[in-house]
Amino acid sequence: MKISCTKENLTQALALVGGVANKNVNLPILGNILIKANEQTIEIVATNLELAVISHLRGVVEAPGSFTVPARTLIDFVNLLSGEKIDLELQENELVVTCGKSATKIKGSSSEEFPVIPAADQGQGFLVEAEELKRGLNQVTPALARNDIRPELAGVFFGFNTPNYAGLVLASTDSYRLAEKKIKTLQGKEEFKIIVPGRTAQEMSRILSAISGETEKNVRLLVSINQLVLNYDGVQMISRLVDGQYPDYGQIIPKEFRTTAKFSAAQMTKEIKAASLFTTTGVNAISFALNSEHGTISVSSTSTQTGEYNSELAGEVTGENNSILLNHRYLLDGLNNIPGDAGVFKMINADSPCLFTAEGDESFLYIVMPIRQ
Repeated sequence: MKISCTKENLTQALALVGGVANKNVNLPILGNILIKANEQTIEIVATNLELAVISHLRGVVEAPGSFTVPARTLIDFVNLLSGEKIDLELQENELVVTCGKSATKIKGSSSEEFPVIPAADQGQGFLVEAEELKRGLNQVTPALARNDIRPELAGVFFGFNTPNYAGLVLASTDSYRLAEKKIKTLQGKEEFKIIVPGRTAQEMSRILSAISGETEKNVRLLVSINQLVLNYDGVQMISRLVDGQYPDYGQIIPKEFRTTAKFSAAQMTKEIKAASLFTTTGVNAISFALNSEHGTISVSSTSTQTGEYNSELAGEVTGENNSILLNHRYLLDGLNNIPGDAGVFKMINADSPCLFTAEGDESFLYIVMPIRQ
């Protein structure tokens, strides 16, 4: 195997797959990346058995072949090179990397030891805008469950053309809060429901952020019963799905509210951060009082260790006067993902879930369960 490419192209290809290759005590080969060159294409591949990423590298193939090398070693070395052109050549059991006057030999393993990547040509096809999918994933992943006690809650629900929405619905919940985002689909009318592992959803977001999107604006998703395939701008991601049924979360989204408040998300975030300095660790409780007569939202917190905090911010409050106790960490995760600065806070009473969304844009909603007093 012998290939030549620019440093920029190689750095980009390695960055796209590097997040997947990790050291594994039982299978050391998973810490390697596979470089595979034939007459037409050069592929850089990484997998952790649950998820595989294949990045197409633009370059010249002088001699076809394939080999695997430790991902971290190659990525760190290439990042340190200062030349423009890089040559990669397989000599016996080592990859010789040459750039200008710099050269190194990296010990690796035969490509035959690398896991077989499953075929990615079966399934139902959907087309979505890359920027929208990236934004949606960033909005829902904070609400993922952080453990695998209930594997389905550690994944993101992808609902294509469900009875409630003709498009793609992303949702995640850890039982304490729920995030839901609705995205238009450009192609694909069939109904399909899957659960994508949280790690895959985060890696999808990372890959979409790393690609400039100058040549391609849309992502093609291929969905089957046990596999999701993403194709975008020379990168392919293949992931297993979470086996199971996602909870019918629609039941916990309130349909009617007693109090609605419009507020500045930036100002609210600032107040919550200030109040968070005076909360009890672990409980993270902040009290909110909505007053429709004065048009104010009061924010307060108390801690036996640090003291107490009280503040008011102006808001357009309609309906009953109301109050609720919420976890500030969950709140900030939601507010950080509301598009624009005009937020809407809707609630029923102190014991019911409350809802946050953006004024004039309900494609993203964020539900928080109250702390019971």
